[in-house]
Amino acid sequence: MRRYKRTLAAVAFATTVAAGTTGWASENAQRPVTGPPPGSAAWTADTSLDRALPDPAAATPSEVAAFFGSLSEDERQRLVRRHPLVVGNLDGVPVRLRYRANTLALRGTPYERLAGRQILAFDPRGRGQVAEVHGDLERARQVSVVVPGSDIDAATFDRASDPYGTPAGMAKALRAAAGAGTAVVAWTGYTTPVGVGVDAATGKLAEAGATRLARFTAGLAATGAPKPVLFCHSYGSVVCGLAADEVNARDIVVLASPGMRAGHVRELRTDARVWAAKDDSDWISKVPGVRFLGLGHGDDPTDPSFGARRIPAELAEGHTGYFVPGTDSLRAFASIADGTAVMDEARLMDGTAVADGAAAAIDESPEGVAR
Repeated sequence: MRRYKRTLAAVAFATTVAAGTTGWASENAQRPVTGPPPGSAAWTADTSLDRALPDPAAATPSEVAAFFGSLSEDERQRLVRRHPLVVGNLDGVPVRLRYRANTLALRGTPYERLAGRQILAFDPRGRGQVAEVHGDLERARQVSVVVPGSDIDAATFDRASDPYGTPAGMAKALRAAAGAGTAVVAWTGYTTPVGVGVDAATGKLAEAGATRLARFTAGLAATGAPKPVLFCHSYGSVVCGLAADEVNARDIVVLASPGMRAGHVRELRTDARVWAAKDDSDWISKVPGVRFLGLGHGDDPTDPSFGARRIPAELAEGHTGYFVPGTDSLRAFASIADGTAVMDEARLMDGTAVADGAAAAIDESPEGVAR
């Protein structure tokens, strides 16, 4: 009977979305950004080093890392100056070279305010994509990646009006809570849905995002980073669900999830531990946890039948309140991010596990600045 009621709810949901998207929502349909970085044609034609440069469309991150490892510092810097968009977006390139390349690429763009920050990727195509590092990625003992949901792009990934509801704000809060040994990447590296419509209800954008996320994490591994923990918010959890068997993550944490395109954690085909959080006030609870006629994203990951480990979120409020300092969800996230949850799962599940120093790590001011 329960499954029958959920199917009826899915039919109603599909009908509502289909009817509602014949007008405004269909006009907002997004075309995913795919393929190699902009500027790749000039890169592959460059013979200034008297040898072929790795093909951005075909070379693996490991091959890219090996190529840059064979260059002198002068040769590396020459490529940064000649091809900043390629170097800044090519997974496998050394981290500091990508920072410098993206600083150059950002100048003169609408996103110039990001220049000089630790920008690990910047792609101006479409609505713009960006990845920013909080912490020391080259020396971090633990690495986390925040994967955002709808309405996030290069212009909105760090809105001051919503300090803990954007990937940059989430990453900043998580890094402060987890401690100095952790680096956190705010990864807005795929084309997200805009608003509530067919894009948000289907997997088209998530499929493209999953491919980009898998390559991004392979790039982290190629530069020596440890296995990452993925924190996947809202539609970002659909991306993580589709990428789960390729990202080689240590843990996958989904929050405010509409589903992972799976009915059970076994269907994700991953060795990573899968965690799920959802607060009672989150509007996502009203989205049917099913798939029907290509709409919807599957079972609710916080349902015990799904098989994920449940994270407490009683103190979180709304759809974007999970990383707010002082919440039980952020304390649990920090324990997963810094690795202490491995040996302390019982306390984590009741919301009392806290990473060393986490309680003192965040200033309770609206900006959440680390002390």
